[in-house]
Amino acid sequence: VQLQASGGGLVQAGGSLRLSCAASGGTLSSYAMGWFRQAAGKEREFVAFIFRNGVPTYYADSVKGRFTVSRSNVQNAVYLQMDSLNPADTAVYYCAASRMILSGPFREEDRYPYWGQGTLVTVSS
Repeated sequence: VQLQASGGGLVQAGGSLRLSCAASGGTLSSYAMGWFRQAAGKEREFVAFIFRNGVPTYYADSVKGRFTVSRSNVQNAVYLQMDSLNPADTAVYYCAASRMILSGPFREEDRYPYWGQGTLVTVSS
């Protein structure tokens, strides 16, 4: 499966963005999906996770209550709604897919064989 992340851009602090991850060459309903991000000079970190059937969802503590991950198997896509953005959220955001994650763990990058190319989110203060 090939993944294409989109929706990044420049937003002011307190604003919102919605990232999308579209798939081709495969059906996303067969995959658990994760979102990760990498800020300049830092390691890539886990952001959010959604199981194949859409529930439950999990979030990094730093985004809990502000970000929402969802999926549409009809659209063959996964989304990350990001609200109340702050400059610390500035990063390249990646979506990732895995068929091997049935229960957990899901925060480790090596659990995901398939990655999108990343979309840049910049939050200005």
